Amino acid sequence: QLQLVESGGGLVQPGGSLRLSCVASGFTVDYSAIGWFRQAPGKEREGVSCIDSSGSTLNYADAVKGRFTISRDNAKNTVYLEMNSLKSEDTAVYYCATLRGRMFGICPLRRTTYTIWGQGTQVTVSS
Repeated sequence: QLQLVESGGGLVQPGGSLRLSCVASGFTVDYSAIGWFRQAPGKEREGVSCIDSSGSTLNYADAVKGRFTISRDNAKNTVYLEMNSLKSEDTAVYYCATLRGRMFGICPLRRTTYTIWGQGTQVTVSS
């Protein structure tokens, strides 16, 4: 069974940092495209960042470029989202997601592309 489990969320002050983890089971991340999404209260789920199956193509939403970094550790079967210079508007539940099959050279931040989702981890940025 393909499964994703997120962790690393919490309460942080504006300007602070957090690192989210997405641990995969039932498949290996080194040949899978993984996306990070977030959903704030009353808003639609939006794409934040993704990494393609090769690990060479990365994509970021304009709102997080220069502040967030996606990476993966094949040995730990884990994808990370390093978040720096956090703002109050980054407050949301963060989800990681993947899809069956592989995706090389492209990495869409379109929610409908991904079919397998984790349960999410809450990130709250507040003083």
